[in-house]
Amino acid sequence: MARGTAVPPATSLGLGQQRWPKVRPGEVLLLVPVGSVEQHGPHLPLATDTMIANAVTRAAAERLDATGAQVLVAPSVNYGASGEHEGFPGTISIGHEALHLLLAEYGRSASHWASGVIFVNGHGGNTATVTKVVDLLRFEGRSVAWTSTALPDADAHAGETETSILRYLAPWSVRVDLMAAGATAPVQELMPRLRDEGVRGVSPNGVLGDPTTSSAERGRELFERLVRNLVAELTALDVTANGRLAGPTLSREPLGTP
Repeated sequence: MARGTAVPPATSLGLGQQRWPKVRPGEVLLLVPVGSVEQHGPHLPLATDTMIANAVTRAAAERLDATGAQVLVAPSVNYGASGEHEGFPGTISIGHEALHLLLAEYGRSASHWASGVIFVNGHGGNTATVTKVVDLLRFEGRSVAWTSTALPDADAHAGETETSILRYLAPWSVRVDLMAAGATAPVQELMPRLRDEGVRGVSPNGVLGDPTTSSAERGRELFERLVRNLVAELTALDVTANGRLAGPTLSREPLGTP
């Protein structure tokens, strides 16, 4: 596979590349990737969550655009709430309060012209705040929702799942020679220590999982699942009670309902 063929550039769908007369008020669904800058073990880049959220969102936008849907992909929100990773150099966490304020004002501003705003969250540590922000914005009467790039059967952090996806999307960014297993117990068992000690107290190398079992082929399968899921959610535009785009088994209400 040639470099750059996994994800279309989506330049024509990038909000940052538009000029204002081309943005049609009330007709555009704005997709906002939300990531983080945090350690991902010795083998993955700090921007892993942002890279995956961006790639999934852009690929989904390309497929929706081919159907005639009016979508734009915003420049990503690169920083999130990553306090659990601050035991590792390179991590930048803006915390939950700052993230809440940023996303709330973002959603209010974009709602002046967008028909809807969807936050596509790539970092699990952001979830509680993203949910609260969307709840607030919907209470204010704005057509806002959120979704996630998480997979139900994925490992927790910098393990097989994320490493496989990046080996497919950006193989140049993965140091295969530095891959090593970290804490491999289920994250539910690790959670009390994670809250008290942070990731470093649980896993000295920052990995929760085993990246040595990763592969680019596995990454291609996982990425395709993520894109298909997002396309299906954005096509239905149904929302659960907590503001999340609904999958086929979740209860639903219209996007515009606060």
